[in-house]
Amino acid sequence: MKYIDEFRQSQLAKNLVEAIRRESHKPMRIMEVCGSHTVAISRAGIKALLPGHIGLVSGPGCPVCVTSAEDIERAIQLACLPDVIFTTFGDMLRVPGASGSLECVKAHKSQVVTVYSPMEALALAQATPQKQVVFYGVGFETTSPAIAATILSAARQEVGNFSVFSVHKLVPPALKALLSCPDISLDGFILPGHVSAILGSQPYEFISQDYQRPGVIAGFEAVDILEAILMLARLHEANRADIQIQYQRVVNVEGNPQARRIMAEVFEPAEADWRGLGRIPASGLKIQPQFARFDAALRFPLPEIPVKEPEGCACGEVLRGLIQPAECGLFGQVCTPENPVGPCMVSSEGSCAAFFKYSAA
Repeated sequence: MKYIDEFRQSQLAKNLVEAIRRESHKPMRIMEVCGSHTVAISRAGIKALLPGHIGLVSGPGCPVCVTSAEDIERAIQLACLPDVIFTTFGDMLRVPGASGSLECVKAHKSQVVTVYSPMEALALAQATPQKQVVFYGVGFETTSPAIAATILSAARQEVGNFSVFSVHKLVPPALKALLSCPDISLDGFILPGHVSAILGSQPYEFISQDYQRPGVIAGFEAVDILEAILMLARLHEANRADIQIQYQRVVNVEGNPQARRIMAEVFEPAEADWRGLGRIPASGLKIQPQFARFDAALRFPLPEIPVKEPEGCACGEVLRGLIQPAECGLFGQVCTPENPVGPCMVSSEGSCAAFFKYSAA
């Protein structure tokens, strides 16, 4: 059965590529927003299958990559505070800041703990009441509901030594910022599947209504992405700017109302700093005042920490889709997965890491 399935997928992919070549004629520049799509596109070699007039560029869909240098440095400073256990998902450990990385702090101070869920961080706080446990809240709408639920659980159980350092990001405001940039030319979007399982398709309607661009919410298999490209090509050829759902087995128009309700109960939109995009209004999530006791930024106030981007690093341009990873002067020479200069080479979903692994050889 495994080989039959692989044959069917291969044949379907071939049919989709032929349909794209047959039906698409107008030049088209498509941005895949999600980091998981970036990896899948590189792994499957999809760019090489497309006709020359269709270009794919990566967008700001890797939460590790878009976390600002200032927020990374603040996290490192938090982790260095006495009596603090700083908990984080593993993909944030190696992101370089001005004073090193969380991995360096872990090696020297043993105050950084890798967790697989925010509930694990809450359990650690309950098990070590003599320490303050801070969870690094990084991610888009996909991870925010689980972190909101953890804060609600901490409130119900009256856990006094648990807090969240929230640097969450919201995808739609970032897309609006991209479309408002005069130097960025895009003809359509492959929209994120995981985020859209929470949001649904309605929050993307502004792309169609205000900017006359089409978008397709796609799954993560190669055939999903190829089908999404075909759908976008058909819309582009017909001069239609619709928002459509390819990933219908997971995503619907309404999304997940319960997850959004939990998010809204705990968080509120706030201005946020994005690497490569700058400060975007209402593009982040801060903890609501009634849960302020769980806000690490209030519990451990830190001064503003101005941080310069690493010299020569073009992560920001890559995240805006202005250049391909290999066009950065540091790519593959100074900056590699073993010795990353910027976060786009750290995360497995980073554009540079995916390009290095699957395309640079």
